[in-house]
Amino acid sequence: MDMAWLVLAAVFIAVHGQNNRNDGPRFLSRGHSFRTVVGDTLLLPCQVQNLGSLVLLWRRGPAVLTAASLMVTRDERFRLVDGYNLQITDVGPQDAGDYVCQISDRVARDQVHTVEVLVPPSVRASPESRHAAARRGGAAVLECRAAGNPVPTVTWHKVVIPMFQNDTNIRLGEGPQLQLSRLERGHSGRYACTVDNGVGTPLVAEFQLQVLYPPEITVERSWVHTGEGFRAELLCTVLADPPAEVTWYQNSFPLSASERITMSARGNNHTLLIANVQPEDFGNYSCVADNSLGRARQHVEVSGRPGPARFTSPPLAKSHTRYTLAFAVDSYPPLDELRLLYRQLAINETFQQPGRWHDVVIPAPEPAGSLTHKVTHELKGLEPGAVYEAIVQAKNRYGWNEVSDIFQFHTLGGTHTAHADELTPMFSSTAQQELTSSAIALALYTVLAQLI
Repeated sequence: MDMAWLVLAAVFIAVHGQNNRNDGPRFLSRGHSFRTVVGDTLLLPCQVQNLGSLVLLWRRGPAVLTAASLMVTRDERFRLVDGYNLQITDVGPQDAGDYVCQISDRVARDQVHTVEVLVPPSVRASPESRHAAARRGGAAVLECRAAGNPVPTVTWHKVVIPMFQNDTNIRLGEGPQLQLSRLERGHSGRYACTVDNGVGTPLVAEFQLQVLYPPEITVERSWVHTGEGFRAELLCTVLADPPAEVTWYQNSFPLSASERITMSARGNNHTLLIANVQPEDFGNYSCVADNSLGRARQHVEVSGRPGPARFTSPPLAKSHTRYTLAFAVDSYPPLDELRLLYRQLAINETFQQPGRWHDVVIPAPEPAGSLTHKVTHELKGLEPGAVYEAIVQAKNRYGWNEVSDIFQFHTLGGTHTAHADELTPMFSSTAQQELTSSAIALALYTVLAQLI
């Protein structure tokens, strides 16, 4: 009996020992690829069955992070959780790579986790001041060097600010550099690069581009009509970068502020206001702008002479042989004299020869009591179905005004039916210029002859 028990015990031990050898340590978890964002906490699983007396290691490359429950690494962000799971807090870009959970037996079985750390975009702008300046006609380069994982895209826009609206972006291109060449005044403004890689919030870096150029001046009116005791306002708009210094001159002499003369600036608009105009205030004025890149000048004449006549009558007559010409003239003093010149235009496709000028002296209208004088004059004995052109000149005590623009009108009847939209195209632009020049020359000659 004792021998039988010994045999049974030996068989049990042999079988149990064999089962232990067959049921060695094995991984319950699996290797996996993890994607995490900078700053997050990451948990790498490592679950082992039947580890026995063997030691479990966490390795990263040649470095050992843990051995059994012992923390080998000095990085306090690493710790074991719920057995042998490795937790990494405050993940950084340097934590990317392969992590190996290894059983320290002769077989050296291991499980590998691959960690990819997603990094939000960052940007390094050039110039660092975010301000660039270049001369008109030159070039400028703006740069946004981006970093992050995945590699960010860089998109460039020009920022436009419509009044009472949100910012509107005009897309210009992609890439780390924005190159602008042949710069013009309109290139000045705000530019932005947007850096995005899908991780976190896109970054926007703004630049201010300053295009430098010499002054440019435009005047509201090159001829300002006024009268004694009234006021005169001269306005010039100055565009310049760097900003220009603006000086007003009268007949080449610089002006200074006084009780009657006021100089002001609002934005790009510069105003010269003359109150209680006196005879010595009439003459030529100039608006002069200077900056480090150059100088500009524009002239304005202040005169008591009448303004040019403005025709108000319709171009199509209501009669075959008559036409009532109506026009308005601005003049502070009463008008002394009016002169009208008109002629018929020949309608011929092969030969365009206008008729002779008719010179008419129109009686001065009664004082209007206002700036604008309205005048009408009836022309008689006209040809039916004909096209005419007219110019007018007016005089007050300060002299004759400039000859008006040519005005064309058409009488009813005839074989040719013309409409208002047919009057101007009847002559080419060159022929029209020649007619205008000859009309003005004749009008001036007539006026001078009369004065002599």
